[in-house]
Amino acid sequence: MSQFKNIFSLGLDDRDRLNKELGGGIPTGSIVLMEGDYGAGKSAISQRFAYGLCETEKSVTFLSTELEVKGFVDQMDSLNYNVEEHLLFENMLFLHGDLDSGSVLSSTDEEQTRQDLLTDLMDEETLWSADVIIIDTFDAILRNDPKFEALVRQNEERQAALEIISFLRDVISQGKIVVLTVDPSTVGEEAIGPFRSIADVFIELEMIEVGNDIRRQLFIKRFAGMGEQVGDRIGYSVRSGTGIVIENRSVA
Repeated sequence: MSQFKNIFSLGLDDRDRLNKELGGGIPTGSIVLMEGDYGAGKSAISQRFAYGLCETEKSVTFLSTELEVKGFVDQMDSLNYNVEEHLLFENMLFLHGDLDSGSVLSSTDEEQTRQDLLTDLMDEETLWSADVIIIDTFDAILRNDPKFEALVRQNEERQAALEIISFLRDVISQGKIVVLTVDPSTVGEEAIGPFRSIADVFIELEMIEVGNDIRRQLFIKRFAGMGEQVGDRIGYSVRSGTGIVIENRSVA
């Protein structure tokens, strides 16, 4: 457990140094924005967050727009994040954002029409009841929401973003943490800009070619309310059977 009163430890201190590198955890009452292009590791980092938080007895809701429950469990197992017990004992609630059917939550209703996804998301009280809510990937919901799309066509996506932000601020006022992962290449600057501006913790995931090697790093652009000092850049890798590994080497 974190020694800091208002910080949720990311746990797993005996397995990796991620929690230490991030100053002992994430401050409560925070919106965390995690940006990265396809393949940068957004899902792996958010899955590491989720598992570590559950291991420290925090409740987590994990909404994935890409994975269904079997794929999620298989991927977590491949990283040696054995999440089955947390799902079984309801420490973690996993939800699949079934965007093909037009629902933020999985549905068996084949006749369901495409609806206002963001409103659907915000109205689902169960989703927001956990200590930490992780949405991976949030940009997919923005891109598939008919109302948001209409506002984009009218060049009013910034106003739509501000309405969502107001809702998220209400959520974190209860001492919760909301983590949003975003691929910035899929949404316009006007849509993502407001989220960057208000994020309490803003992390960019970068992939850098060094010779024939691909190196990944977390670029910490903002970290309000940190416990201990947080570095600007944290090198990491994703290893099958191990999970997230913090690298000693630095990337220039």
